[in-house]
Amino acid sequence: MATGHTIKAFDDELRQLRANISQMGGLAEAAIRESMQALTQRNNEAAAEIVARDAQIDALEAEVERSVINIIALRAPMADDLRDIIAALKIAGAVERIGDYARNIAKRVPTLSGSRIEPLSLLPEMARIAGEMVKNVLDAYAARDAAKAAAVVERDQALDDFYNSIFRALLTYMMENSHNITAATHLLFVAKNLERIGDHATNIAEMVYYAATGERLVDRPRGADSTADTIDE
Repeated sequence: MATGHTIKAFDDELRQLRANISQMGGLAEAAIRESMQALTQRNNEAAAEIVARDAQIDALEAEVERSVINIIALRAPMADDLRDIIAALKIAGAVERIGDYARNIAKRVPTLSGSRIEPLSLLPEMARIAGEMVKNVLDAYAARDAAKAAAVVERDQALDDFYNSIFRALLTYMMENSHNITAATHLLFVAKNLERIGDHATNIAEMVYYAATGERLVDRPRGADSTADTIDE
């Protein structure tokens, strides 16, 4: 039988695991917000700082992976605890990818700094929704709140709609003036990065829901396919 000391140590390890994921999430949220600010303000220095800070998210993901391996090896968790630990590993991987997408946006700032095409007004709003989805899903994870996780999934369609609108608008820019093609293409990738952030937030929400309930969310309905879906990075 496990002693009280062992149980307390296990609880402490789980709390640290969640704390590391929360820290990763905070860094990813800031990267989304600040990368869009750097883009709209054409701030190359701020963009470079965002790219450099991505290493912090990578280091935290590696720490989460080490912690999960140690917990499974030493504690042999079962049932709810095992679901939580496996979910934590997958969530950390998804948050790391979210950080990568924010970094990718920041990396495009110098290329766009001399462009005549201003970022479309939809892009900052799209970034705001994506950032809120990340924040809300990590709040749901911390609280083991299945209902809040399901609500994040519902918001993903709005992000997809923004992406399709931006895709059509940028195609128009390119058709009107061939000189706009390079800048518009970079902005298409920015929009796609934001759309992918929403997809990863949705994936995290599904993991949170499963960890909290032991059941899987019903597959969300998807909108009609678009040629915009072929753009990826």
